[in-house]
Amino acid sequence: MIHYLIAFLISMVPLIELRIAVPYALSHHLDVIPSYIICIIGNMIPVPIIFFYARKVLEWGKDKKGIGKFFTFCLEKGHKGGVKLKEKTGKGLYFALFLFVGIPVPGTGAWTGTLAASILDMDFKRSVRAIICGVVLAGVIMGAGMKIVMFLAGLFA
Repeated sequence: MIHYLIAFLISMVPLIELRIAVPYALSHHLDVIPSYIICIIGNMIPVPIIFFYARKVLEWGKDKKGIGKFFTFCLEKGHKGGVKLKEKTGKGLYFALFLFVGIPVPGTGAWTGTLAASILDMDFKRSVRAIICGVVLAGVIMGAGMKIVMFLAGLFA
């Protein structure tokens, strides 16, 4: 049971999210479906808080000593992600948000996608739908990748 809790908590951590939580769960031989559900829930819990409050907190703290550089980095990362999405997509902004969150590469995910949606003043409900679909996609991709790695490791063990 402790490994489910650890996977849940890992999925809430910015930048690593499901990219580490799903492989962690699968490497500890946890059941696949409960692991996905727990990791998805853990990854989605911060989304409303980020959407409504993170931007305000980051803007408040960007000129504060000690935290200013990190807060500025987060704002710039969210802004750059948002601008890229807006430039490339036009009307397909929510689909782009889904892909941005769903393709598990460094710097993308629910945290960054939500921050970008907040910075771009996107609709909350539509953003959450795109983000949750992206989180599910990222979980499937990471799970499939982990299963392949585990299979190959078994072949060469």
